[in-house]
Amino acid sequence: MKPFFGPDILLSSDTAARLYNEVRELPIVDYHCHLNEKDIRENSPIPNLGVLWLGGDHYKWRAMRLCGVEERLITGNAPWYDKYLAYAGIFPRLCGSPLYYWTQMELSLLFDIHQPLGPATAEQIWETANRRLSGMRTRDILAQFRVQYVATTDDPTSPLAAHGLCGDTQVAPTFRPDRMLSLDRTALGELAEASGIPTDTLDGFKAALANRLAYFRAHGCRISDHGMDWLPLPDCGEPTAAALYARRGSLTPEEVLTLSSHMLYFLAGLYAKEDMVMQLHFATFRNVNTAMFSATGRDAGFDIMRGGVDTDRLVMFLDTLHSRGQLPKTVLYSLNPACVPALATLSGAFPRVRIGAAWWFNDTLCGIRRQLETVAEYAVLGTNLGMLTDSRSFASYARFDFFRRILADFVGGYVERGEYDLAQARELMYAVCYGNIREFLGLQ
Repeated sequence: MKPFFGPDILLSSDTAARLYNEVRELPIVDYHCHLNEKDIRENSPIPNLGVLWLGGDHYKWRAMRLCGVEERLITGNAPWYDKYLAYAGIFPRLCGSPLYYWTQMELSLLFDIHQPLGPATAEQIWETANRRLSGMRTRDILAQFRVQYVATTDDPTSPLAAHGLCGDTQVAPTFRPDRMLSLDRTALGELAEASGIPTDTLDGFKAALANRLAYFRAHGCRISDHGMDWLPLPDCGEPTAAALYARRGSLTPEEVLTLSSHMLYFLAGLYAKEDMVMQLHFATFRNVNTAMFSATGRDAGFDIMRGGVDTDRLVMFLDTLHSRGQLPKTVLYSLNPACVPALATLSGAFPRVRIGAAWWFNDTLCGIRRQLETVAEYAVLGTNLGMLTDSRSFASYARFDFFRRILADFVGGYVERGEYDLAQARELMYAVCYGNIREFLGLQ
């Protein structure tokens, strides 16, 4: 029996261990996350382990609900120590869950704690971790994980005052206009105020978005992101879109989708012109528990994957952009893994398109392996962009170690079976873990 979370965890061969050890200390480029850039700029302290782990982690909240923990210990106003104890209490049940791997890796990598978390060890782990946290700030954690580049997720109206070089980490904004494309009245008003351009016409709306995108670009933005419950319809054209926008307060859901689709075509053209990367996150079904959404708000653990994904719409969208000469570098993320093979073959038809990291419910041990297998078989593994955190927690950089171990074991398996050359494997590991994303983003 192997030791508990020993140095060769997830590595099943000497070759896998060798490949992993060559990339384990590479810098991290986190090209999609939800960290608070103000915490990085101000180098904020982290009060305790409860805040670090449970302050905004819907993965843990969902697991706690599944184990019967009452809501006051999840999103309620219970003391942080009580919330932590509740999580520690259910933790031994999480065999096979990514939470089990991430939590134990965070304890090991951040705090040099190698005990299994559980009711019997909870108090000692709390005291040890908090003692070490007392001497840490957010930039210390970034430095410990060698985080070189962070792309936060930002509303177009953000002033971007906290972005820039923070210690050894470049903190860059990501342009995410989801609120605007939903035609939310308040969002449109804020956009007009931030840009200084009235948004009462479609032309004004487009000009205001273009103005804010230029502002983001001037502040180091290289990436856009769209978190979508939908995929775009055919472009309805300018006259129809202008007419729809003129009565935007009384549109049917189908008309909102028609107008939002037109705007996505418009924005994609801007991204291509600016040589930006466009990220599309889709196949989500948001806030499915109405009562709990009313009580807790969004991003609290009540989103699920869509039962099906109409990838034909995506093909039409990308093909139209390509025909116009307006297809930007694009990264696709599907919450439903069933359509990833189709997306991988799609990337072969549009070489500017890549399949993103295994996302959300899929960034598990088996989910990451399946994603690697699919990309290897239907696209090109050597062009993969590697890992990201998609997280609000500074501790989540342990997920890069998780990914690098899985990748090393996956690639090492081919080498062990005599199916792949070791020297080529070493080059591929470097590219997927670090080199590809730097080249894709144009980082110096």
